[in-house]
Amino acid sequence: MTSHIFPRHTKSSLPIAVKGEGSYIFDDSGKSYLDASGGAAVSCLGHAHPTVIKALHRQLDELTYAHTSFFTSEQAEKLADRLCLEAPKGIDRVYLVSGGSEAIEAALKLARQYYVEKGEPNRKAIIARQQSYHGNTLGALAAGGNKWRRDQFAPLLIDTHHIAPCFAYRGKNESEDDFDYGQRVANELEHKLLELGPETVMAFIAEPVVGATAGAVTAVDGYFRRIREICDKYGVLLILDEVMCGMGRTGYLYACEHDETRPDIICIAKGLGAGYQPIGAMLCSSAIYAVIENGSGFFQHGHTYLGHPMAAAAANAVLDVLIDQNLLSDVRPKGDALENLLHSKFNQHPHIGDIRGRGLFRAIELVDDRDTKAPFDPELKIAAKIKKSAQNNGLLCYPMSGTIDGKLGDHVLLAPPFVISNNELDELVDKLSVTIDQVI
Repeated sequence: MTSHIFPRHTKSSLPIAVKGEGSYIFDDSGKSYLDASGGAAVSCLGHAHPTVIKALHRQLDELTYAHTSFFTSEQAEKLADRLCLEAPKGIDRVYLVSGGSEAIEAALKLARQYYVEKGEPNRKAIIARQQSYHGNTLGALAAGGNKWRRDQFAPLLIDTHHIAPCFAYRGKNESEDDFDYGQRVANELEHKLLELGPETVMAFIAEPVVGATAGAVTAVDGYFRRIREICDKYGVLLILDEVMCGMGRTGYLYACEHDETRPDIICIAKGLGAGYQPIGAMLCSSAIYAVIENGSGFFQHGHTYLGHPMAAAAANAVLDVLIDQNLLSDVRPKGDALENLLHSKFNQHPHIGDIRGRGLFRAIELVDDRDTKAPFDPELKIAAKIKKSAQNNGLLCYPMSGTIDGKLGDHVLLAPPFVISNNELDELVDKLSVTIDQVI
């Protein structure tokens, strides 16, 4: 049968998914796949969670859509209240969108309008980090620092500026301890601000835990505190991108809680709807909102499906499970169990250079030489082969190439559902081990 779908890769032939249950997806042949990456770190509650399904059925009978230029809705209002109640100090307003890239676009546009209405129209520059990923729309892509994703679209992108990531496995010198390394790379932000002229910079954007492009890279202690200090010193907004790492994935509802960092704007998606509906959100401080409210009164931005009642109902049900049913408390112990299994299986593996992450957001970095940390030749396409082999073995994981600089390096990202059992964690690591041995 000829398909009219425009697929992500025109040379691949994909199985048809027909059912999801718990930690598994089933195709039309009856084969089961352990969903060890939640798609792209989306399915935090697994598949067919009864709480969310019941909530969507109820909402379907009440209200499916109301455009936000005419109405707000009970579900949207409830969701905004709950997100702000749990948010870092100062965060007071929620702008509901349909996904992560939309949330980042909203954040960048709000940052620009904030400074225009403050009377600082020269502030337009964005600083981000190399090997970051902030989305695929043009503004979000411009902010991101992944060379492979950016290259062919570079002529369409606004100018942005990038500093080094906080990636201790790859960047720390032998003479440095973790803290000194973190301060050194954080101070690159101040150097870049002084180079550009602080009065021209509107925002610094970063992922608290780097997701797809580098593989669950956590910052060292003290790094984000120094970043916050620099932003405050020069009047620059701090935007934290928690699209992938937020909503409980690292063991905290907001990933920045671990680093005790206060953002001015925070972006969430993926786990917010857990795959049951497409939804994301941009949250901002009361100070930013006040400038718009007391100025033009109008955020010059919008999408058709803002504040969608069905999507908000799904997100509220997800929060019911995470907070009211206390599933969030399971994430850190299960993450520790996964980490222990990964170390037990791969600590002595000659081609596993690093095992890292936080909560149920973990990664292994693959290397050609463990002692020198030399990556594999990118022509070998190690990550692509691991993804294909893993799926053949009934395991869905998230391998990526270009870990180091967008071209060199390979890693495997793991983001299993929070409902995963201990037996399923064993299955995950066993199938991953078999797959790696098949490919390398």
